[in-house]
Amino acid sequence: MITNQNTNFVYFSEKILDNQYKDAYARIKAILDKNSIESGLLKGTKDVWCRDYMPIQLSKDKFVQFRYDPSYLKNFTHLKTKPRVVHIAHNLDPIVSNINLDGGNVVQWEDKVVISARVYKENPEYADKFILRKELEKLFESEVIIIPEIESDLTGHADGMVRFLNGKALIGNSRELEFEYWSARMNRVLETHDLFYADIPFMLQYKDRMNPETAIGCYVNFLEVGNLIVLPIFEVPGNHDEEVLALFKIYYPKRIIETVNINEVANQGGLLNCITWTILK
Repeated sequence: MITNQNTNFVYFSEKILDNQYKDAYARIKAILDKNSIESGLLKGTKDVWCRDYMPIQLSKDKFVQFRYDPSYLKNFTHLKTKPRVVHIAHNLDPIVSNINLDGGNVVQWEDKVVISARVYKENPEYADKFILRKELEKLFESEVIIIPEIESDLTGHADGMVRFLNGKALIGNSRELEFEYWSARMNRVLETHDLFYADIPFMLQYKDRMNPETAIGCYVNFLEVGNLIVLPIFEVPGNHDEEVLALFKIYYPKRIIETVNINEVANQGGLLNCITWTILK
């Protein structure tokens, strides 16, 4: 598998140029340019969340595209990008799977993939969960680790909960702050797979009446490309911005860490990993 730290190019949906997002894009682009990271825009997209409908890169020239038919877009078909349209526009020819899986629910390392249990609900035709997991392992050529989903979360994506710190450790939402049922189930997963877990504070209590699905407070949905980590900060009352930045400097001592406020994107339900597709070119 290609890990994020082995990528060197960042794609955004062309929808990132829409008025509501263009200033946030400019701030991110300035950070990428400062750190000599190349970027581009994806044609044929219908929303900014390109991580979800783009393929997963297994090796430099090998990609796998999953079926993009998330249940949360059932009544919003006008926002559902057709991956094949984007493939044709960018000369991509991935392996195609009929398994329904968003890219935001795939958190990968060299030989491991973390996916939340939402994948089972999105593929009810698989009565046997074991068979579905084995098919995923065959496609990814890696071990698949299923973590619990946050049942109240709209998307159930893994990238809003955890990321790989290295091959033996995850960095993720603080278990002390998270729902008890999730923390208990997560601890069992960690024990089963012998994984260390670095707890990161988040803002579970942050509410926005105008944006009920806001992602403000979710620090683990950061952008990682090459040696660069772009960490979201929120600058709202009750934030953990300075504390989290200090922790990232401890956990990623050899990486370049930049921060950016893109609350206008966060208020729509996603953050930096959601709006980017990072690949090795």
